[in-house]
Amino acid sequence: MSESVQRICPEIFSRKTVLLRIHTIVKEKMICWILQLIILTSCVCAGAFVVTVTQSSYQAEEKHNVTLEWRFTPKPDSSSNSLYIYCELITDHKGSVLYHLQEGVEVPESQDEQFSGRVQCNKDVLRDGQIRLHVSSLRTEDSGLYRCDVRTDYGVSNDKCQLTVIAAADPPKPHRPTVSPQPESRGRIGLYAGLGLGLGLAAALLVKFCFASRAERDRERQREREREKVSHLPQSETCVCLCSDLLMMK
Repeated sequence: MSESVQRICPEIFSRKTVLLRIHTIVKEKMICWILQLIILTSCVCAGAFVVTVTQSSYQAEEKHNVTLEWRFTPKPDSSSNSLYIYCELITDHKGSVLYHLQEGVEVPESQDEQFSGRVQCNKDVLRDGQIRLHVSSLRTEDSGLYRCDVRTDYGVSNDKCQLTVIAAADPPKPHRPTVSPQPESRGRIGLYAGLGLGLGLAAALLVKFCFASRAERDRERQREREREKVSHLPQSETCVCLCSDLLMMK
């Protein structure tokens, strides 16, 4: 009977088969969506703990200071002994440990020598989910990518930031300002110049007077010698000498 019905109404059975297949496909898709929703929900629950940087990149000058900061999801009832922080500088050559906290206790032995004595952590803000690392006396080799891994008893996560340290510029050479002479100093300069000129003129006159006095004395001595010669000569020669002297004086 059924075979005869199928032969009589083949279109009815083909439509029914199509509907059954559609129903099966829809059912399978719904099951897939439900499974995906469950997986996403579990992932969100598991990823409730996150670490983020407050600033993706930093820039500072050599020999200055900088504070690198990360934030993580805090949990009020979590113990600080379960907190693990591991921050490092990642370069092309190697990884250098910037800061290491193990079970709430700092581990300075694992810190790289490059950062020895130059990194301080503000522990007062750790309970609020903040990691603040103050790096002092920056060097150009401190430039690079910094990654901070944080692990607690309720999650694990990490994030990165970039630091660029610019070389310090050479200090400018001291400039000596050109001081223009004040009116008072100009007057003093003129006074000193006048005094110098007056002293020079007085010295020249003194020298001239000395030479003139000496020449006069020489002439006086010459006349006395002539008189002495005349006094020893006969009268006739004396007259001749006197006449010659008078002519010379004229």
